[in-house]
Amino acid sequence: MNAKTDHAAIQPLLDYFDGILPITPEEKQLVLSKFHPHLYLKKQYALQHGDVCQYFNFIVRGCMRLYQVDNEGAIHILQFATENHWIQDLASFHKGTPSKLDIDALEETVVLRITRNDLVDLYLNGQHFNRIFRVLLENSFMVQQERLSQLFSSTAEERYQSFQETYPHLLTRLSQVQIASYLGVTPEFLSRIRSKMAKG
Repeated sequence: MNAKTDHAAIQPLLDYFDGILPITPEEKQLVLSKFHPHLYLKKQYALQHGDVCQYFNFIVRGCMRLYQVDNEGAIHILQFATENHWIQDLASFHKGTPSKLDIDALEETVVLRITRNDLVDLYLNGQHFNRIFRVLLENSFMVQQERLSQLFSSTAEERYQSFQETYPHLLTRLSQVQIASYLGVTPEFLSRIRSKMAKG
């Protein structure tokens, strides 16, 4: 890849950072040197449980999921991530410990990814990145907190309505099985919810 191609590939991430806090030309060069594009084919793993999460992943194009498989083989989806969103196992990434989670691509996906050491370099050499990633992690925490609150205090129908309102762009990209797993219900139960809502 030449420099021009590299800059074009990294532009969505630069725009994302600028949307949180404008970064300097020098910081943009840091991003260019630390983040690297990677293609995942559909169904390809970005992380498998038992491995250490090596990368912070920014999705340029595509869709991925973060999930856990229980002892009976059932899949519990914790997160979907599409364009301009991040996906990783934070605990494994920061602690260097084996992950209990899996990440795979639900469609062909292009990410910009960075290692832990390179992320530390960003913090040390770019004045704005500590604040940017703090905002990023705070937003992620609030989303997960709201999701947990819904799982404990909302009905399945309310959770599905919230999913429709929050992630309308995902409704045509995910299967009923995947959405049901995220909502914590069976596909059959989700089908009944959809039928009930369609009838008004």
